[in-house]
Amino acid sequence: MKTRISVIALLVFLLQSLFFSVSAQVDYHVPQVPSEMTFAGQTIKLDRADLRERMDRELIAFTYSHTNSTLMIKRANRLFPQIEPILKRMGVPDDLKYLMVIESNLDPQAASSAGAAGLWQFIQSTGRSYGLEVNANIDERYHTVKATEAACKFLKEAYDKYGNWMTVAASYNGGQQGMDRRILDQQQTDAMNMWLVSETSRYMFRLLAAKMMFENPQQFGFNFRREDLYPYIPVKEQVKITDPVPDLVSFAGQYGISYADLKRANLWLRESKLNNSSHRTYYIDIPDVEAEHYDPSKTRIHNQAWVK
Repeated sequence: MKTRISVIALLVFLLQSLFFSVSAQVDYHVPQVPSEMTFAGQTIKLDRADLRERMDRELIAFTYSHTNSTLMIKRANRLFPQIEPILKRMGVPDDLKYLMVIESNLDPQAASSAGAAGLWQFIQSTGRSYGLEVNANIDERYHTVKATEAACKFLKEAYDKYGNWMTVAASYNGGQQGMDRRILDQQQTDAMNMWLVSETSRYMFRLLAAKMMFENPQQFGFNFRREDLYPYIPVKEQVKITDPVPDLVSFAGQYGISYADLKRANLWLRESKLNNSSHRTYYIDIPDVEAEHYDPSKTRIHNQAWVK
């Protein structure tokens, strides 16, 4: 009995130590709402009562959603170096990467109950309309490069229509047709001045709160070290495929990697084979498995503002 009590006491002590260790890393402090901020080159004033309070709500949510907020910054160190050059090449302001942040929490495997998938959370029909292949065998909503390119097409098309990035963001959440109706009904062009459903109304301010947190996580009480951030796992080579691949397990073995390695690097491959009966051209990434065994103390920091 004494042994059992001593084991329980030890567990309690370890849990308390862990709690106070984590608590020392997090300062429970909500940033103040700025009087204005810039997003995608657009100055947004937050001095009106409703705008200030809507922004305050999202700042509180980001400050106290410790799991999501922490993981988003860790993952950003891996993903932003891949995403930012695509946005630049496609002519989309860099700040629009935060839309991906709030869509998926930067989880490449994210899937919603509404049927949205991937980093940019396209539903099937929207993904297809912007050039993504989506079926049981291949789902390019999970392809980092192609899905980002598709998102850029949507965003540029919406900006050509609305001329306002906050309205573009609202249309990404609520759909362009819905935004068109509200613009017509309410005689407004800036979504921040419209009466919208709760989810879309919050969406724009979550976007702004995400930008604030990523630019200064310490302001939200989060302190990271180099070792905390996830490194980019480079691609060793890309294999051009124009024929069916009946067995991706064997295919992976030919390149000295496991099927699991192959799947992690190519989430868009949804089955253990690639049908490709139409002989389209695909590029399958072969990851550098040696780089998977990384030294956390040598992780490359994408943004120095993220570390102490």
